[in-house]
Amino acid sequence: MRLFVTGIGTEVGKTIASSILVEALKADYWKPVQAGELENSDTMKVKSLISNTKSVFHKEAYQLNSPMSPHAAAERDNIRIELSKITPPKTENYLIIEGAGGLLVPLNNQDCILDIIPNTDTEVVIVSRHYLGSINHTLMTIKTLKDKNINIKGIIFSGEENKDTESIILKMSGINLLFRINEEKYFDKEIIRKYAQQITL
Repeated sequence: MRLFVTGIGTEVGKTIASSILVEALKADYWKPVQAGELENSDTMKVKSLISNTKSVFHKEAYQLNSPMSPHAAAERDNIRIELSKITPPKTENYLIIEGAGGLLVPLNNQDCILDIIPNTDTEVVIVSRHYLGSINHTLMTIKTLKDKNINIKGIIFSGEENKDTESIILKMSGINLLFRINEEKYFDKEIIRKYAQQITL
């Protein structure tokens, strides 16, 4: 099983959701593009939250210095992100791939995060967090994937529960709710492990 974790935007809980999936499946983890925070990357964050000893954390295809859209961060580093160089690591294990921001985050002048997905042979997991406008952003994300005939595994809701929002998204999209992540004070290995033990995929 390969799962590509995307969000309806930035800071919606993709890395925590990825950590739970990695722990639940004892899967490998790969972040194709890391922009900024190279001393505390998403790969490092996920690794610090995992208890199992099976998971392998693969090196990013691109490590960019500036915390901004990958296309702009790459320009500052005087490089161009090439889609052909973003290929999943070879592994016999399950693999969780975490995107950057949302689907239409640019990698260069032609390609977006969305364009990585067809080359990864994955199903997509969408992470949605509630805020004013999140219904629209969530449904647009789902429609974009469906229009590209990309398989959607399901959705994870992150943060404080909003039954009205969650209900209408599920009814209008017809996709599966995988699980929800509550608004925790903090996340550590124990909390990630508890979530991982409760989910089935």
